[in-house]
Amino acid sequence: MRLRLVPKETNWDFFSRPFLWLGISGALMVAAMVSFFVVGLNLGIDFTGGTTIRTESQQEVVVSDYRDALATLELGDVTIVEVNDPLFDANQHVAQIKIQAQEGEEAVTADLIRKAEEALKTVAPDITFVSVESVGPKVSGELIQTAIIAVALAIGAVLIYIWLRFEWQFALGAVAALVHDVVLTIGVFSELQIKFDLAIIAALLTIVGYSLNDTVVVFDRVRENLRKYKKMDLKEVMNLSINETLSRTVMTSVTTLLALISLFVLGGDVIRGFVFAMIWGVIVGTYSSIFIASAVLLKLGVKRDWSKPDNTSGNQFANVDA
Repeated sequence: MRLRLVPKETNWDFFSRPFLWLGISGALMVAAMVSFFVVGLNLGIDFTGGTTIRTESQQEVVVSDYRDALATLELGDVTIVEVNDPLFDANQHVAQIKIQAQEGEEAVTADLIRKAEEALKTVAPDITFVSVESVGPKVSGELIQTAIIAVALAIGAVLIYIWLRFEWQFALGAVAALVHDVVLTIGVFSELQIKFDLAIIAALLTIVGYSLNDTVVVFDRVRENLRKYKKMDLKEVMNLSINETLSRTVMTSVTTLLALISLFVLGGDVIRGFVFAMIWGVIVGTYSSIFIASAVLLKLGVKRDWSKPDNTSGNQFANVDA
């Protein structure tokens, strides 16, 4: 018996309220942008410059005690966060200390790292520095610029690719979906204040590719059905196409989510931000390929001047097992 997450044959109307979905998505994008400009992102060391120290001790992490111990060193802005992970042992207590870039220095010096460790040993004598990562202000500025360019080029390349493969209306629909996915992802990271670093940029680019793949599958079926059913209304053709590919879309998304959720639970806190971005991206990417890209295409309309014969005889909504 084959597992089916959706019925073999469906005839759901995805465009009964197209402006409702566009309105909801528009409102969410506005909220995401407001959060981005008002709250801002919790930028990682890659983008702000400075040093991140990961500590480990058998004693409980008391953030206030850690902060008081480091205050004598006059390090400027210091952020201390206790790291919790279900995979840690009962007596394994981990903290992450973020120290701002020091004036006139590309990174915190080895001598300052040693002094910080000595200061923290007054609070937790067995404390060890598991990892120390430093990024200079100049490098962090270049990384921000490079990250923005990478995302912009990816979306621009998608626009050109879809335009050449289909028509400009398809391209605008696909790009609208991609911008929607990226903006909502950035908004979630801003609202939840999850650390935003280069790994999240990699996740954004992966989300762009995943969302594009879903959108192209739907658009391919739309183009095929436009040639096949030349007299059928565009809305009906698009509904038919989405219903035909729905099984494939849902199965792909669910199997991808199963792997990502396993990584999120068992993979540890180091990759948790990246995996969270991927989980969110798969969900919004699936949604946007159906409700955003297709709704924009429906609004713009497409040419219907193909020369292939019309095959509208019989049941126009006969489903093809995807």
